[in-house]
Amino acid sequence: MGLRATLHRAVHSRTVLVLGVLVTLAVPVFTLPSLPQVAMWPVVLGLVPWIVGKYVLCPLRWRALTEGDLGRWWHMRAYAESELLGLLTPGHVGADLWRLRRLTRTGLDRSAALVSVGMDRVVGAIGLAVFVGFAGAALPVHLLLPALGILVIGGAALLVVRKVRPQWLPERPHLPAPRQLALGLLLSAGYQLSIAALLLGTIAATGHGLHPLSVLGAFGASQLAGAVPGPNGASPRDAALVVALAALGIPLVAAVAAVALKAAIAWLPALTLGGASLFMTRRSHKAGLVPA
Repeated sequence: MGLRATLHRAVHSRTVLVLGVLVTLAVPVFTLPSLPQVAMWPVVLGLVPWIVGKYVLCPLRWRALTEGDLGRWWHMRAYAESELLGLLTPGHVGADLWRLRRLTRTGLDRSAALVSVGMDRVVGAIGLAVFVGFAGAALPVHLLLPALGILVIGGAALLVVRKVRPQWLPERPHLPAPRQLALGLLLSAGYQLSIAALLLGTIAATGHGLHPLSVLGAFGASQLAGAVPGPNGASPRDAALVVALAALGIPLVAAVAAVALKAAIAWLPALTLGGASLFMTRRSHKAGLVPA
């Protein structure tokens, strides 16, 4: 209850809102001038499909895996808001907390909300794993072995918790039907393609290029470093992506530039879409049109 109350105060705090905007503006302002000369058109061409993937396909995937009768527009708005809050918190933890809060405020049972967000994460991870599997042959073995090791450790930890402390895990309501899961996987595949487009665009902006499957493989291998939280653009996941791209032949300076550019431009749609939706939600709350 304390965590929910803290999140509620943070979201409706003007101080946090101002600090969030300042951080959002500071990241590209301080990052872009330090990059080598880049061409912006490839970035724009990669950014457009990524915005569609992140802010349309991902919310639709989440909706397909969620109980209740919430509309597409509701999921798109809630997802955009969560992405902005996720960028402001280490490990993107604020995104899932916000989605849980939004679901429970509509009257959805808390366990059903946990399954909704959890299944969305799982289906997203499966979609990523499929693409990494296609691209795995192009990745160096020393990148794949640690990833497999972390996956095994995580699975073993979950089994231990379920055996020793089952009360830590939520009661599980009905899981999504096979048709819902199939739709979620299809939408996840579309999102992975949009990630490839963005990464290819930022790499091309530095004057280099890679095969799309190699880019997806490098991105997938770097995601497992996300178990260690960090700020957007300076997290272990970003560092792992730099290492993976360098291992595939991209010069280190260009790899750093591509990853920094990808992290910086992620703030622009988050602030525009998520910030605007949070502002409208806050105004509606003040007018008494939506629950707090």
